Amino acid sequence: MRGADAVTLFRSALAIGSAYLVLMKYNPWFIVLLIAVIIFLDAVDGFLAIRAESYGEVDFMSYAKSQMGDMKAKSLVQKFRKKASTNAKFGARMDVAGDRVVEYTYWVLFTYLGLVPLFVTFIVIIRHSFADAFMGAKGTSSHMRTRFADAVYSSKIGRFGINVVKFAAFSYLALVYILGYPLWVGYALTAILVAYILLRGAAEIWEATR
Repeated sequence: MRGADAVTLFRSALAIGSAYLVLMKYNPWFIVLLIAVIIFLDAVDGFLAIRAESYGEVDFMSYAKSQMGDMKAKSLVQKFRKKASTNAKFGARMDVAGDRVVEYTYWVLFTYLGLVPLFVTFIVIIRHSFADAFMGAKGTSSHMRTRFADAVYSSKIGRFGINVVKFAAFSYLALVYILGYPLWVGYALTAILVAYILLRGAAEIWEATR
């Protein structure tokens, strides 16, 4: 098994474990830290997939810079990204599957706890199902060629923004349940996250159909 796939499976298991800790009302700040680690590991599995094909040419700082818009680093990483996806048995789809396990775990958890309306979770699932189908037919969403998709999905703001909003929304909802924080803030963060998810989904479908 590739190191990248092992990290994806580990990240998925951590998400399920963190959901159980929320249900048990375990130490909320440990749970917040765990959610941060789970989100960070998304970058780690991407790096390991490319690292395996680059024979040491791509280090983590180069990979991080490529995600933040550094054109020189982006060019270096892109050189090996397609190779990593092609040579791996499951390729980039394993990473997508891990992302969905993590997201759906939290959406279902907070819906079950009555903190997120059921229709919101339906919207997210439908969005991911169609966007993943379009991008799966294309091959992978690792490199966007259209200007709209690149700006919304794969730019520095697009990648950094979605992870920050995910962390803020899921962490805060955990604090609502465990510590009784005001729910209206959780609703606001959820609305921002869903809007962001829908915008990125539109970018994926736009990219896949060009």
